[in-house]
Amino acid sequence: MSTAWTVILLEEVERWYFSLDADEIASVTGAIDLLELEGPTLGRPAVDRVKGSKFHSMKELRPAGTSIRILFIFDPERQAILLLGGDKAGNWKAWYDRNIPIAEQRYEDWLDMGGE
Repeated sequence: MSTAWTVILLEEVERWYFSLDADEIASVTGAIDLLELEGPTLGRPAVDRVKGSKFHSMKELRPAGTSIRILFIFDPERQAILLLGGDKAGNWKAWYDRNIPIAEQRYEDWLDMGGE
């Protein structure tokens, strides 16, 4: 039996999550469950590396059958910190340009607060 990885949703991500419709919640929950099971070894198609972040280890969680993306990173305690979620449909590159800096700032704030 393997140990589950810790996945933390920042308050902003939790609010976003509860604003989703039932089908989206099911897809996102499934992706989070996979991340809890597999941790850093989870790869494509469920997870991909984010290009353009100053944090080389920033990744995106990609719920199946959706254009939803959740930017996340493993902190020094090896917890997956979900930083920002959204739907990039019809706005593929601009979504990253707008949201990567927000996710980076949230991660820096997380580290500054000691991961709390």
